[in-house]
Amino acid sequence: MPILVTGGAGFIGSHTCVELLNSNYEIIILDNFSNSNIESLNRLKELTGKNFEVYDVDLLDKENVDNIFKENHIEAVIHFAGLKAVGESVEKPNYYYQNNVTGTLVLTEMMQKYNVYNLVFSSSATVYGIPKAVPISEDFPLIATNPYGRTKLMIEKILRDLNVSNKDWSIASLRYFNPIGAHESGLIGEDPKGIPNNLMPYITQVATGKLPELSVFGNDYSTPDGTGVRDYIHVVDLAKGHIKALEKVLSTNGVESYNLGTGQGYSVLELVDAFEKASGQKIPYKIAPRRPGDIAECYADPSKAERELDWKSEKSLEEMCLDSWRWQERNPDGYLSKTVEIK
Repeated sequence: MPILVTGGAGFIGSHTCVELLNSNYEIIILDNFSNSNIESLNRLKELTGKNFEVYDVDLLDKENVDNIFKENHIEAVIHFAGLKAVGESVEKPNYYYQNNVTGTLVLTEMMQKYNVYNLVFSSSATVYGIPKAVPISEDFPLIATNPYGRTKLMIEKILRDLNVSNKDWSIASLRYFNPIGAHESGLIGEDPKGIPNNLMPYITQVATGKLPELSVFGNDYSTPDGTGVRDYIHVVDLAKGHIKALEKVLSTNGVESYNLGTGQGYSVLELVDAFEKASGQKIPYKIAPRRPGDIAECYADPSKAERELDWKSEKSLEEMCLDSWRWQERNPDGYLSKTVEIK
């Protein structure tokens, strides 16, 4: 029976679909392509040599979501679909609550209707808000500080309530830290629309000349070089974490949350330096004022995922930078670029 992947054309979703197909899972992709490009799915087929069903459907469209479940005997769901920009969520909170929370309610309603109780949910380290210390473990207080993070936190609470109401539910909420990198083929990667919100695609677009320079927000934090420290994880490692979580929910019941990170923090300037060494490109930058809500350090304690999922990150910071640069260099305009060869 197939695995339904919501948001499967996106950055993390597409990389997870590669790992699913390479692990011989049958998949169905649901995506409304509001923040993704259908070309990523053409490249998925090229990468894996496998075909799959694709539905251009919004999760808020209950009738068509119902039809997907009616037409397919779905075994489990990996749920990526959702809006994800922190700044935009502050400007448009209604939009984020409606899309992320209501969309998940529609999805879980249809799952219950068709007796599909296995779910891997794409959560976020933003549920921790400003952590009391680092590294961050799963038992830390959950105090999201922006609407995006609060949608993730609300959904986690909803999923726990579902399990209380029906013990058939088997759910893993995966709290990501900072995914970067790309598939080593250079065929799929992060393709933000407009000016990137995340650090690595901003760096790579400076490297190609699309953007003039990088703004480093704050150099007076209590960190070794004064810039913010984050836990960067290769997107392929993250994708493999979803396979491990899927195996877990298919074999057990209950609800668990897992940090997916490396357990190692790197500062903004350390990431810039690593990228320059890996790519051979100089990244001009300027120091800008701190952004409201930014914190000095944020990195994971990933030991629970290693202990319970038999998962840990494997790829180095150098590999993250090399793969990010290979994707951007071969696809300067993202998925609007001509299809590149697999090497």
